[in-house]
Amino acid sequence: MKTLYIIRHAKSSWKYHHLDDIERPLNKRGKRDAPDMGERLSALNIIPHLMISSPAKRAYATCKTIAKAIEYPKEAIKINEKLYHASEDSLMDIIQEIDNSRDSVMIFGHNPGLTLFANSLADTNIENIPTCGIFACSFDVDCWKETDFGKGKLMFYDYPKKVSKSEIN
Repeated sequence: MKTLYIIRHAKSSWKYHHLDDIERPLNKRGKRDAPDMGERLSALNIIPHLMISSPAKRAYATCKTIAKAIEYPKEAIKINEKLYHASEDSLMDIIQEIDNSRDSVMIFGHNPGLTLFANSLADTNIENIPTCGIFACSFDVDCWKETDFGKGKLMFYDYPKKVSKSEIN
């Protein structure tokens, strides 16, 4: 069994127009939502074997904040350049290359790729994974290379504006 947590970066700031897209930081709401979502994961006793982040400042900041909340070592976070605005196919390539000793993995990236990828994995119809949204799915496989579109099973989908933490579906 393999478990994948797909996490969109928290809300980013557009305040600094001179910054390249990859350098945009989290805004006030993003800095509030990331620790809250980390606490939700912590309450579920979720600690992945591997966390992989896009190199974008907003994605890495989200990843580090959630890592702190779930007590995952910051120095163990991997950066993957390919996660920056990745397509569905690129995301699948990244997932299929994960070492099989890692049964649970969190990836931190961007839309629209993450929403399209999540919907394709578990045959769901989520219109949009909002900022700091978490889509968790499992695969009844022994090896990451065996994961594929349509083979995932939705475990839960959560996001900051969801009414109640107990409503995780």
